[in-house]
Order: sequence, then structure tokens, then C-alpha cells
Amino acid sequence: MFKSVIAPMQAWLLSQGRCVGCGTPLADGKVKKTKYGEQVTCIKCGRIFIHSPKTDKYRRALLEEVV
Repeated sequence: MFKSVIAPMQAWLLSQGRCVGCGTPLADGKVKKTKYGEQVTCIKCGRIFIHSPKTDKYRRALLEEVV
């Protein structure tokens, strides 16, 4: 039940290009090129996201994508 309440809010934050933990813009984060896309680390809380330049969307990184 808790996940069904939080998931839409996190999806909205990601669509806005913001971190799901602290809400800071991911454009300000540290960027590192990987084979999965651009790995963006939030400067405030350290969460790791993958940015796809083709679609210009962010998503949370999977464990195997974190280098």
C-alpha cells in the first residue's frame, strides 16, 4: 500500500528532472558516461540515476548499472 502512494509522486519528480529523495534538480548533479547512458549522482543525497540522452528522461539506476 505504501508503494502505491509513493510511486506516482516519484514518477512525477523524475518527469520534472528532480531527485526522488531530496527534490534537487538532477541537471546540477555529477555526470559520468557509462554504457547504459549518463550516470547522474545527486549532489545532495547521493542517489544514482541514469539519464537517456535520446529520450531526455531520468530513471533510478539498477544495482548492476552502478559502477
